[in-house]
Amino acid sequence: MHGANSSSLTPRYFILNGIPELEALHTWISLPFCFMYIITVLGNCGLIYLISHEEALHRPMYYFLALLSLTDVSVCTSFVPNMLCIFWFNLKEIDFDACLVQMFFIHMLTGMESGVLMLMALDRYVAICYPLRYSTILTNMVITKVGFATFSRSVLLMIPFTFLIRRLPYCKGNLIHHTYCDHMSVAKLSCGNIKINAIYGLIAAILIGGFDMFCIFMSYTMIIRAVVNLPSSDARHKAFSTCTSHICAIVITYVPAFFNFFTHRFGGRTIPHHVHIFIANLYLLLPPTLNPIVYGVKTKQIREGVIKLFLERNILRMS
Repeated sequence: MHGANSSSLTPRYFILNGIPELEALHTWISLPFCFMYIITVLGNCGLIYLISHEEALHRPMYYFLALLSLTDVSVCTSFVPNMLCIFWFNLKEIDFDACLVQMFFIHMLTGMESGVLMLMALDRYVAICYPLRYSTILTNMVITKVGFATFSRSVLLMIPFTFLIRRLPYCKGNLIHHTYCDHMSVAKLSCGNIKINAIYGLIAAILIGGFDMFCIFMSYTMIIRAVVNLPSSDARHKAFSTCTSHICAIVITYVPAFFNFFTHRFGGRTIPHHVHIFIANLYLLLPPTLNPIVYGVKTKQIREGVIKLFLERNILRMS
């Protein structure tokens, strides 16, 4: 076995093969991915900077948005630079422990992203259903606690993945047909029983994605009921317009996630493997790229904050 220790069936390193069957196009494929990563970093870091410096944005909704932006930048940074090294410099080797670290952070951060979207739905529920108590319910302490709880949930549920992978014997080689270390892609190289890996992966998906989607669904069910009972159409439109950016973020995040989930498990041989890998990359990269654009376009306060920031800088330059 290539790259294996003589004393065990644990490889010293894995080889990430990129997108199989499209090796000749890796350079061209890398260009849109690189462009999306640049937009992700600039857009989300810009949002974080704007929210931290603009006093008008010091509200729970924007604190959660800043947390979402931080998570988006982190999840992209956990795999895109390494993927570009594969595409541009053919640097395909990744140390076994480094692979486990990358796998943990990718899965943990995607779980965190789902949790933040759920918190943002609860924020909209409180803002619309209990507007007079909004600031007293969502205090800075409450925001800190629910943010930490969401982070802790993702960490605690993803830590077992590393132990489940480490316990397996690997005798099917060390070539991973992927651009990053995905849990099941690594597990499938094992000659041991990976049923528990598959079962736990499904349990973790239900405990995070399933629970978050349920909370989002219940939040918007109660939001719709509250909006419908408002006395005027203008009030209904104004109330629901505050949710449009978040609804777009939900669609951008969960549609690729579900598509990736179902094609990976039920696509079988009907969908080519390189299509699976391409979708898996878009699933991680598309939401972080589009989220700052959506919020920048659809949120009036953010647009005004950007304009104010540019005007202040121009005044300082002129002075």
